[in-house]
Amino acid sequence: MARMIYQLRIALDGVDPPVWRRILVPGAFTLDRLHRVIQFAMGWSDRHLHVFDIDGVQYGVPDPDGLLEVRDELDTRLDMVAGKGTRLRYTYDFGDWWEHDVAIEDVVPADPDIRYPMCTGGERACPPDDVGGPEGYRDFLTAYVDPAHPDHLAMRVWLGRAFDPAAFDPAPPTTLLRRMT
Repeated sequence: MARMIYQLRIALDGVDPPVWRRILVPGAFTLDRLHRVIQFAMGWSDRHLHVFDIDGVQYGVPDPDGLLEVRDELDTRLDMVAGKGTRLRYTYDFGDWWEHDVAIEDVVPADPDIRYPMCTGGERACPPDDVGGPEGYRDFLTAYVDPAHPDHLAMRVWLGRAFDPAAFDPAPPTTLLRRMT
């Protein structure tokens, strides 16, 4: 049987203009590997908790204290819980509450000449970690891009690096994703 590849479109909720990525990932990847794929593709730093919600069932890292009941993402393959047309939710950073709509756009046989996973497209830079969710990101952008804004310098110092909210290149995430295999 041919290895099946899932084409996913991952869109960040609550951000306008939209931030999204298109990735190709083996259906046999477990959800913990899909979590890492999303982190690399979006540009997050994987410093916070996360959870998948698929048809009302939550998957993630089991909480040793039992406060968050989730099925173990290490035991769950993508192709066991999703197929073409499935939509799932991926929430990252329970403080900032970044919600991602993940749509399974297609399922196709793997091309033997292509290394997976890979990022094939997207738009706009991912918001910085710890910026305060969608509302905090709007406030950050307002200050960051306007030299006359009273918080302009503070936001640039806080971030500590250059940031172009309109920029996205699929090559760097693909390079990171290829190191996973």
